[in-house]
Amino acid sequence: MYRVWNFVLNYSILLILGALIALVWANIDMEGYHHFAETPLWFNDIVGAKYDHWFHAYGHGAEKYDHGGAERVLSLHYLVNDLLMAFFFAIAAKEVWEAIILKNGALRGKKAATPLFATAGGMIGPIAIYLGLAFFLGSDVYDAVARGWAIPTATDIAFSYLVGRIVFGAGHPAVRFLLLLAIADDAAGLIILAIFYPEGDLAPIWLLLSVFSAVGVFVLFNWLPRRMDRGNQVRPNSTWVRNKLSFWPYLFAGALSWYGFQESGLHPALGLLPIVPTLPHADRAFGIFAEAEQYLTDLLNHSEHLLKHPVEVILFFFGLMNAGVAFSSISEPTWLVLAGLLIGKPLGVLAMGYLAAYPLKLGLPVGMKSSDLFVIGCVAAIGFTVSLFIASVAFPVGAVQDAAKMGALLSFFAAIMAIVAGKILKVEKQELS
Repeated sequence: MYRVWNFVLNYSILLILGALIALVWANIDMEGYHHFAETPLWFNDIVGAKYDHWFHAYGHGAEKYDHGGAERVLSLHYLVNDLLMAFFFAIAAKEVWEAIILKNGALRGKKAATPLFATAGGMIGPIAIYLGLAFFLGSDVYDAVARGWAIPTATDIAFSYLVGRIVFGAGHPAVRFLLLLAIADDAAGLIILAIFYPEGDLAPIWLLLSVFSAVGVFVLFNWLPRRMDRGNQVRPNSTWVRNKLSFWPYLFAGALSWYGFQESGLHPALGLLPIVPTLPHADRAFGIFAEAEQYLTDLLNHSEHLLKHPVEVILFFFGLMNAGVAFSSISEPTWLVLAGLLIGKPLGVLAMGYLAAYPLKLGLPVGMKSSDLFVIGCVAAIGFTVSLFIASVAFPVGAVQDAAKMGALLSFFAAIMAIVAGKILKVEKQELS
């Protein structure tokens, strides 16, 4: 089940490289960095951030641009965070969809029960620590940071997988448990982003465009060809649609759905989510990173394969656009995010995982010990990508956002904590035989 090792390495290297460049740049020339990130590519009335929001984010010098009365600005930052990151979330949604819908899906049946409980603990724990400490620090701090409660709930699936292999070994059942937890965490994170972090005033009527796009492309290019091929093993209509049209109808529907999300006030980076379930998919999945997954040729997996390398590049620019914070910005939100991840995540995973495994008698995978739950929680405390993304939408541009982003970046220390915890708790590494 360990597909795309190169993807994880490339993902890690490019994302970290972008983040490091941003950190160095911002601490040398903060204004220059922000001006680069908010470079206006197109003043228009169709796509981009609201002009007033962009004007504030750009800061000094924004007045030199003649926007001609345009209502929106397509900046470099918006292009990466709100448009291109939609492909990253589409890949995450693909894994979640297969884990839920397929007969052998990882999040179906009793085998997923304990990881799902652990996932819930890995979200409740960080929220409780984050908000509890903020409340303890006083009403002024609490009011300033409360909106960021979801930042420490995230788990970076690729980095966690990488560290999980180092701590447990590739063949340890805890690695699969960790992946199930991370997939479920992704699903919860997508829901949280959609419900609690709208990008503007809500206009739900625009979501009908997303609904009609998803239903239309599914009926015309998925259900109808299969319906016409009933009883014919050659499947000429489905084959013609696949060979001649490929993913293009779904890409067009995705563009409409994305626009519907932008206009509805929901974060447009989630705009492809309604389209992912409409793509024809295999009747089974081998699980994220499973080597056999690369041999599945259904359109859903084919589209993921096509997106793999572009998304690696997108994540480089995501790190570049979002990790540029000054070290001087470290303050209360930084420590709250870190406490939520480094304390709340391991304790939450351990508490809820133990509750499910023993009092509720759902059990643990063969070869796992209860102490492994704590180590898994330490590994899952690496929030990085999604934590950084949530921080960028939870707070307006400014000191609080920068401090929260620094907490997301420093969550890399969870990797060291996980390795140390593994040594102390005497985790027995198991390699693939």
